[in-house]
Amino acid sequence: MTDTSTNSAGQRPDPDDAPSPPPPGGPAGAVARFLGGTWRRFRALPLPMRLAAYVAAGLVLLLVLTAATATVLVRRPLPQTGGTVEITGLDGEVEVLRDEHGIAQVYADTMGDLARGQGFVHAQERFFEMDVRRHATAGRLAELFGEDAVESDAYVRTMGWRRVAEKEVALLTPDTRAFLEAYADGVNAYLEDRGTSSISVEYSVLRLGGLTYTPEEWTPVDSLAWLKAMAWDLRGNMDDEIARVLSADAVGEERAAALFPAYPYDEVTPIVTQGAVVDQVYEQGARRGQTRVPLRPGFEADQRSALRDLGDGLARMPAWLGRGEGIGSNSWVVAGEHTASGSPLLANDPHLGTSLPGVWMQMGLHCRDVGPACPLDVSGFTFSGVPGVIIGHNADIAWGFTNLGPDVTDLFVERVTDEDVLHDGELRPLRIREEVIRVQGGQDVRLTVRTSSHGPLVSDVAEQLGEVAEATGDDIGTFVPEDEEAAIALQWTALQPGTTADAILALNLASDWDSFRAAASDFEAPAQNLVYADTEGHIGYQAPGRIPIRKSGNDGTVPSAGWLPENDWTGAFVPYDALPSVLDPDEGFVITANQAVVGPRYPFFLTDDWDRGARSERIRSLLTDRLEAGPVDIDDMLEIQLDTRNPMAPVLVPHLLDVDLPRGYADDGQALLDDWDFSQPAEGEHSAAAAYYNVVWANLLELLFADELPADLAPDGGQRWMAVVADLLDEPDDGWWDDLVTEEVERRDDTLERAMLEARDELVRLQARDAESWTWGHVHRLDLRSATLGESGIAPVEALLNRDDWGVGGGSGIVDASSWDAAEGYTVTAAPSMRLVTSPGDWDASRWINLTGVSGHPASPHYTDQTDLWAVGDTLPWLFGEDAVSDATEDRLVLRPAD
Repeated sequence: MTDTSTNSAGQRPDPDDAPSPPPPGGPAGAVARFLGGTWRRFRALPLPMRLAAYVAAGLVLLLVLTAATATVLVRRPLPQTGGTVEITGLDGEVEVLRDEHGIAQVYADTMGDLARGQGFVHAQERFFEMDVRRHATAGRLAELFGEDAVESDAYVRTMGWRRVAEKEVALLTPDTRAFLEAYADGVNAYLEDRGTSSISVEYSVLRLGGLTYTPEEWTPVDSLAWLKAMAWDLRGNMDDEIARVLSADAVGEERAAALFPAYPYDEVTPIVTQGAVVDQVYEQGARRGQTRVPLRPGFEADQRSALRDLGDGLARMPAWLGRGEGIGSNSWVVAGEHTASGSPLLANDPHLGTSLPGVWMQMGLHCRDVGPACPLDVSGFTFSGVPGVIIGHNADIAWGFTNLGPDVTDLFVERVTDEDVLHDGELRPLRIREEVIRVQGGQDVRLTVRTSSHGPLVSDVAEQLGEVAEATGDDIGTFVPEDEEAAIALQWTALQPGTTADAILALNLASDWDSFRAAASDFEAPAQNLVYADTEGHIGYQAPGRIPIRKSGNDGTVPSAGWLPENDWTGAFVPYDALPSVLDPDEGFVITANQAVVGPRYPFFLTDDWDRGARSERIRSLLTDRLEAGPVDIDDMLEIQLDTRNPMAPVLVPHLLDVDLPRGYADDGQALLDDWDFSQPAEGEHSAAAAYYNVVWANLLELLFADELPADLAPDGGQRWMAVVADLLDEPDDGWWDDLVTEEVERRDDTLERAMLEARDELVRLQARDAESWTWGHVHRLDLRSATLGESGIAPVEALLNRDDWGVGGGSGIVDASSWDAAEGYTVTAAPSMRLVTSPGDWDASRWINLTGVSGHPASPHYTDQTDLWAVGDTLPWLFGEDAVSDATEDRLVLRPAD
């Protein structure tokens, strides 16, 4: 690669900067140890010596960073955005046009060059993020961050994410493979002759602690493996399987059942409101079809200790590989007959965990002459590391995603003897392999991975790390003899090679409903709700995904006995043509917000652990109200996305107001609820009431459940817990209201009173004595943190990488889903990761916004330049046409074939 111009920092890459390859095992440990010496030796020192060492190390590091950030460490990795760069492998010139927010539109003459251009730009802006992701999905984080990452690596290695991705390459179409390979060529063209200090400041910070490292070349498998991480993030009800068992262990089966209320099918409108399955095909005009007899387990799991260890271990995986309350999405599409423009409108805002950089990167990919030889003309939100557009539109159609949330994971308790596992009365050999985890600054960890017919024994990870307690008592309906070992296997559809990468490229190229559905048929994991609109005026919905058909003994709600064949999966999956879909529905719109896709008469089991529908019903109410007033426009769609009405408040507030509190200080907060409209803005009218209500809510949950549930089952305050408390409010003498720690027997109003009094005191500590001056945004903060070095505990490094302290509205279970965990505090844990509204009648009228910005470089003006807009509900023009893009261009970079 020959660089014929300077980068935006006024410097050229220095080929001599590239460090030598690391020796086996490497010299450095986890992130804190990179910068402060060996952490364990620090901890062994007397406290005064440790404090002196901390101060000295901090001062030295601060001086080093202060001197270097303005010159090499921070600005050097900034991408070149103008001029010309010569790179090998191009068929012709590629133009990269960036607007004032750094959003790139790539123009080329071939599909291969578009992919190469995308790979180059992704690497320019976010290679460190891409590199960390591929290490995470290969179970190799410990190679970068030392022993602190070993547990996460062990789980990923045991599940074999990268091994599955390696097998997927051969299943893909030649066009998809070529696109992936060209994308990898673009990434590697950027890396060629470039030292790590020219790639990202994070590498430079790690080198200060002694890490020597040269990134490996990018491969198609690296891209495919990241799709496994997204499938894991949206994997379904596995956490609930564990929680059901552990809750029953803590309080008994009957009382635990109250913590998992049945789905309210009679209260929530499903996504698809018409049609039925007839002869294995979903026919939207059918009125009657096959029905399902609900399955119920005839047992409960009793391997509490192993399950608790498994749940704890999975919870310790990196947050951006995990799943928490708030993960979901909103999306809806409205037919042109109901819009001011006469063309459809499509809105989408996926809710994901917050991180820096954010998960999305906006980009456009455009063939200069669109035709059979180069058919791509698409724009939208991309994943760095994955070619193509994940959510967006092309010249003909638009599509959006929300999580379908089917039950695609099952835990099986296995009876293991030596190297065999019991199944259907016979001992069958386990599949066994050895893995070696390289650890920077430590000894290699050897991992034995055992796999049954159901899947990998994930409980082995905890056991091999010395954390598993022995399982005790009766097993699931059958006693496990002392000479047998109880292990837990994970069966998950994403551990079977699939073709989701084919679906991404095919969606980008689809031109109508039929080609869209054909593309969606390959979207296997994670299963998503797909909404659709096109320039011909059609709207639609399709549920894709690989969803297992279970035998009669297993309904997926709790772990199953692996030795009983009636609990197995059949090996078949719900036929794609039988999955719910609808084109131009009678209602004139489709709303998806993770609620049930169809009613309970649907013949195949998808899940019963849907989101309980507060968001979908609120969107339906707002949308129908607007439609009654007249046609809707883009502003209406954007306004609905920002709705902050709390769905639980109308249920709880009347009970709070019925409690007599002492006049004056004690009831100042309660008085705010008298005229509250249940909205939760960050500032302004009703914000004080929202702040008080949410602090009361957090205190109420703790008072209700902390005396009986262990900390790992503490309520997060999300939609399930709203349903639990709503039921309890109608039972003022229920035992949950009583605090077992006290000698008195508390009833409902006693506990409500205490929650309000404690909330009053807490808000005085957090904000002010004057209740009228409270705001929800003061305590409900959005802190964006780098998932790696941003959690190092080294203050100067965290200050360099993290961006904190946006006060935001919304909350858990709300359309504007800035979720928080009531067991942890009021800080945002998941949020709308982006917002978009597409306008097929005029693509250039579409709007979009990202939670962060397109760049992963902390010195870039585009690191968080969209966050301020996002936090107040603003959006940016989403330009698509060549003239509009050209007019908005601030920087033009030409990638030219090297001689």
